[in-house]
Amino acid sequence: MSNIAGFEDKLRDARVLVTGHSGFTGGWVTLWLSRIGAQVHGLSLPPETTPNLFSLAGIEAACASSVFADIREPAALRAAFDRVRPDLVLHLAAQPLVRRSYAQPVETYATNLMGTLHVLEAARRQSGVKGVVCITTDKVYANRETDHAYQETDPLGGHDPYSASKACAEIAIESYRRSLSSWDASLLIASARGGNIIGGGDWSQDRLIPDFARAAARHEPLVIRNPMAVRPWQHVLCLCHAYLVLLAAIARGRADAAQPWNIGPERSDCVTVEEMLARLSRHWSALRVEVVPSIAHEAQLLMLDSSKARRELGWHPAWTLHEALAETAGWYRGHYEDPAGARPRTLAQIEAYRAALTTASLKAGTGT
Repeated sequence: MSNIAGFEDKLRDARVLVTGHSGFTGGWVTLWLSRIGAQVHGLSLPPETTPNLFSLAGIEAACASSVFADIREPAALRAAFDRVRPDLVLHLAAQPLVRRSYAQPVETYATNLMGTLHVLEAARRQSGVKGVVCITTDKVYANRETDHAYQETDPLGGHDPYSASKACAEIAIESYRRSLSSWDASLLIASARGGNIIGGGDWSQDRLIPDFARAAARHEPLVIRNPMAVRPWQHVLCLCHAYLVLLAAIARGRADAAQPWNIGPERSDCVTVEEMLARLSRHWSALRVEVVPSIAHEAQLLMLDSSKARRELGWHPAWTLHEALAETAGWYRGHYEDPAGARPRTLAQIEAYRAALTTASLKAGTGT
């Protein structure tokens, strides 16, 4: 288990540029970075949904600077890098929805592939940047729909435009990594392929937990597409934890951190949508479920092998799926009872996760 003080101390006072800070994961990681004393600078499009975590939890107030700009515009990125002069970059900005990618494939490729290239190009041209952590997805692999947990060396692919655009981004990231000896070998570039994220404050369309939250609040049936689909579910803080561990490794100059990393839960936490709903109902409320199959292709079975991150980075998720569901349900229940309490509620969960990390570190140290 990573020593919590170790990776947090390394990021204290660091200037970190977070792209996508107005999004779901971006909001959580921005608050965590601010909590430990990093100087966070955000660059993102404005929030798309109402409500949204950015406004409710006061994410902008946690930033040293916050700018609404589009990563598809290189000039805007260059201006941000010149202004911030970051030590580290956490690149989260993306078009993150599979179903939207069918309706907007060109926008999806422009954001996820070209936007990533614009971030990397701005980073390599800005002196002082130690490294970039690019966040992609578990869906970058050529999914054969078999009982196989994908490893970082498995072939990339992608059936839908979202998955394929992220696989393209991974190829571009690897190209930059391999080519840096011709430019600036001191810039370290890592990518993190995260599993399915759950947690409070997500109101995206066509995602299981936000759809559940909306249905529960409106006392409506929950419409799902694929009840037997298996995914690697995990709390957003488990992923934020991994991203910070990676940023800290890069801040230390660890060249071996500059590679792709799977960030997923234990195999036992890879369950079906149907099982997720059954478990979530125990923490919240039972809903009537309607199954309306989608005509668009979606993977049926997807699992990650994250043993490399556990072994080489010392990252282990501090919360199980049971704990993640309890915290997620508690966040949304709290929101509908007291929307104004979003910021303290979110900060309290960050502190609870950090406490769980400390407990796990102590147990690992004592062999208990």
